[in-house]
Amino acid sequence: MELTQTQAQAWLASFATTILDHKAELNELDTAIGDGDHGTNMTRGVTQIQTVLQTSLPDLSTLLKQVAFAFISKVGGASGPLYGTAFLDMSNAAKQQSAELADLIQTGAAGIQRRGQAQVGDKTMLDVWQPVAQALAANQLTSQKIDTYLQATRDLVAKKGRASYLEERSRGHLDPGAQSSDYLFQTLLTVI
Repeated sequence: MELTQTQAQAWLASFATTILDHKAELNELDTAIGDGDHGTNMTRGVTQIQTVLQTSLPDLSTLLKQVAFAFISKVGGASGPLYGTAFLDMSNAAKQQSAELADLIQTGAAGIQRRGQAQVGDKTMLDVWQPVAQALAANQLTSQKIDTYLQATRDLVAKKGRASYLEERSRGHLDPGAQSSDYLFQTLLTVI
């Protein structure tokens, strides 16, 4: 299925609201295995995205690029560059190839993997993005599956980011980036 600009705007507006509603929860998750500011950082990013959504943009590619810049310029830590890379790569794909949703998300996942030098199983947001891309390609994405991908990060030992310093003690906690990615894709489902 092709992602339209109208759908993308609705999706990102819903995502922004969801992040704002769960700022404290994201900070709490990050306090356990990070530096406790994922919710605060993501709030800065989605506030900028809300501003972007109030402007007139010519096409989907431009929208995704402006979202990427919002993440890169406003979100600290690893999340800004990772989300930013994902959306910038999705913008380029939408401009050069197609706006096929599964392809866009796969492109975003590949960007996260490249930028973060992570693999599935490293307890990162990639543990949600990659299986979501695969489920979308198979036309089998459901809310329950997204939650399953998120919950699977709980039993992993972090191999990337600040959580990796905790080694075995990172097990038993959800990855904050995976949680915000869960919100990203749960809100996507409400639009498509």
